[in-house]
Amino acid sequence: MFIHRLLEKHAIGPIEAERLVAAYEKTLRGLGIQDRGDPIAEMVAKKVFEIGRSGIEDPSQICELAIKALQAI
Repeated sequence: MFIHRLLEKHAIGPIEAERLVAAYEKTLRGLGIQDRGDPIAEMVAKKVFEIGRSGIEDPSQICELAIKALQAI
């Protein structure tokens, strides 16, 4: 999964990693992306990671912001 690659490259604690993975999965479901190998899934991972690292802790809020940002592209 793309999100795991990002997490491996950064010093992320287990709680934060769990939160980002949950937000990533929720965002993929919200966008209707089932193929985790789809290049769009990588874009989702990067956006979720970016938003999650900005200080927002709630996976649902990260998901909502990621969907809005990705729909604007």
